[in-house]
Amino acid sequence: MSAKPVDKLVFDDDWSDLTQFSEKPQINTERLFAYRSARLREQLKLHDVDFCILLNPVSLRYAVDYRSYMLFQSHIPSVYLFLPQEGPTVFYGCYYDVPQVDDFRPGRPHAFFEGGTNIDAAAIGLADDVVAYLDEIGSHRRRVAIEYVNPSVTQALEARGVEVIDGVRIAELARLIKSEDEIDCMRWAIAVGQHGAAMMQRALRPGVSELQLWGLLNYTNIANNGDWHEGRMLASGPRTNPWLQEASERRVEAGDLVGFDTDMVGPFGYFVDLSRTLHCGPCKPTRRQKQIYRLAVDEIEHNLQLVRPGMTLLEMQQQAYPVPEECRKNAYPCIMHAVGMCDEYPQARPLFREINPYDCTLQAGMVVCIESYMGPEGERDGVKLEQQVLITESGYELLTTFPYEASLLD
Repeated sequence: MSAKPVDKLVFDDDWSDLTQFSEKPQINTERLFAYRSARLREQLKLHDVDFCILLNPVSLRYAVDYRSYMLFQSHIPSVYLFLPQEGPTVFYGCYYDVPQVDDFRPGRPHAFFEGGTNIDAAAIGLADDVVAYLDEIGSHRRRVAIEYVNPSVTQALEARGVEVIDGVRIAELARLIKSEDEIDCMRWAIAVGQHGAAMMQRALRPGVSELQLWGLLNYTNIANNGDWHEGRMLASGPRTNPWLQEASERRVEAGDLVGFDTDMVGPFGYFVDLSRTLHCGPCKPTRRQKQIYRLAVDEIEHNLQLVRPGMTLLEMQQQAYPVPEECRKNAYPCIMHAVGMCDEYPQARPLFREINPYDCTLQAGMVVCIESYMGPEGERDGVKLEQQVLITESGYELLTTFPYEASLLD
């Protein structure tokens, strides 16, 4: 164990806080929240529902900037929000004041952790609360949207004559088009993610473990008031092929490729989805490593040219980069997906696997990620790359600017 005092590990940290090197944007939070609230209420009107019950922690952050125990909330939903077309927002089960919320009330223990075998009774109580709230806001209909919830809640509502629709579509479609304030939040989150990626690149050498490298990115995110990572997607050497293997205790060896995907919920709650593949010296990359890397770069650059308003998912599938047959089995699950506060709707899958299960049209104001993974079947090395871009009226603007690995491109 290092003899360096623990306090020195913190107070001698002269690199993690990005505000030492870059100016953090001043976000007009009132305008930001007003835009997001209006987007949600617009979807309520379009879907002809009186109000939505939000439970997803990402939706709660989007709607009222609630960020307490978000991972806990994702599997034990202890708080929930009533968001109406018109009327007061009501937060159930929240322990502290949230400025964007109008009223706070006790929640029902509808998660099994809290309600146990009595969750059916709690569901009936929640249904009573819904009916009372419908009367409170002067609704003459009985039609509400609910995000992920126990079936007992839906059954209790239907028994009270309330029609229930899927609330996920309300939240996902609301988040589709970003405001300028949201993009400013995302730019800062990306800057933080790239700051952490640069430190990983700087620390890369033979003998460092995958977990140690990943820890640098995670530390940077937390040090800049970010939230979490959806996974720990970093792999080295033979673990780069196939992809989707999370960081392990393996120690990097000279000559290894090291790929990572940030999958990072960063500052302001906005997502950073940057993928790069690095090379560990001091030896030079092999010719085959360079060939695979070039394939991934070519796929990214080709598919970026398809990103523009009016392009449909089916058209993107049909015009996408022709992935070599040897790389198709291990290819990434999608060629493009949207992002906001997490991976979001929509996504386009490789056509050689299947026609997309739905179609839609790209619009200005969406933020999407272009993905590539090239891992020839049966070989040791694989390459993961990804770029995050804002769709503009004339095409796209690159948001992720972390450079490609020069030694793999020469």
